[in-house]
Amino acid sequence: MNLTSQILPLAGVVIGAATSFLVTALTERTRWKRQLSVRWDERRLGAYADYAHIVKELAQRYQRIAVARGLTTDGSPLEPTGEVLEDLAATEIRRSALSETVVLLGDTRTITASRKMNQCLWHLEGLARGNPTATHQIWGPAYDAYRDARQNFIKQARLDLGVIGSATDQATWFPDWHSAN
Repeated sequence: MNLTSQILPLAGVVIGAATSFLVTALTERTRWKRQLSVRWDERRLGAYADYAHIVKELAQRYQRIAVARGLTTDGSPLEPTGEVLEDLAATEIRRSALSETVVLLGDTRTITASRKMNQCLWHLEGLARGNPTATHQIWGPAYDAYRDARQNFIKQARLDLGVIGSATDQATWFPDWHSAN
């Protein structure tokens, strides 16, 4: 056997091994990136959902306090006792902590939407807690602004998560049948 006939099969084995190694490495890298992406998507979903839930909880409590103060008639009243205010303060601390997770994991649009929702929530809080200029005429638009900001946050979160389709449009608050009662 001459040298050429021995080198060609050996070169074929080396090229085959190198190709196999490269394909396997690229496949594993792609799989790792996909798993990492799924893991971050799961964490972002949890962060967005937890944050949206606690903001909604606070807004509903502020709504009930606003009912007790006569700023609105939509809901059942909640008197702002010391215990209620302490619970609200603790919930606000949890909301603040959850907002940090949104900032860490979210994209720019979602973070911006969360900050706008915070501002609207704080406006509701100020009105509900006794802003002396708070009136029925101010509460309604403030609550509508909060709902719009919340809807935008949900829209941006869905876009960031790659959720296909759009969230449903908001229903009129309250429906026509409610005001007839």
